[in-house]
Amino acid sequence: MIRMRNLEKAVEAGPNKFFLLRRITLEINRGEFVTIMGPSGAGKSTLLSIIGMLDGAWSGEYYFLEQPVHKLSVKQRNELHKANIGFVFQSYHLIDNLTVFENLEIPLSYKNVPRKERVSLVCDSLDRFQIVGKKDLFPSQLSGGQQQLVGVARAVIQNPKLILADEPTGNLHSAQG
Repeated sequence: MIRMRNLEKAVEAGPNKFFLLRRITLEINRGEFVTIMGPSGAGKSTLLSIIGMLDGAWSGEYYFLEQPVHKLSVKQRNELHKANIGFVFQSYHLIDNLTVFENLEIPLSYKNVPRKERVSLVCDSLDRFQIVGKKDLFPSQLSGGQQQLVGVARAVIQNPKLILADEPTGNLHSAQG
């Protein structure tokens, strides 16, 4: 599903080059559950952003579902991401002026899911995550844990082939996580 070889991400710091990731080689097969662990600043979020095709400024080889990501245009990467990846962000990334219902519906609209089916999927997701009573609220009206639940629900609602989660349970109550 994912193959990377000699992947590197660097930033310029004056005359010096500072590597955020260096010579990353990995293979993740379909169905595997992988945890990336390390201290703060080790590059975990950077690696997830590259795997999720949110960051295109890196070097090396990266194949996702046999597609050579390193050779794809920005538009092609966006399409591959949109069709196959759900991302649970550390900082939620909910859209402030959309309700919970609308935040859940938006990734389905990007995939051109018909309105009636979108409504059904959103209602099922609201029920599954026990947030039906929050459907008409805006992100600012939710607790951090509730925002995180909406973020998780949004990531899985489209049944993606890959789910990436950057500290997905950091704000969840133990009964929810």
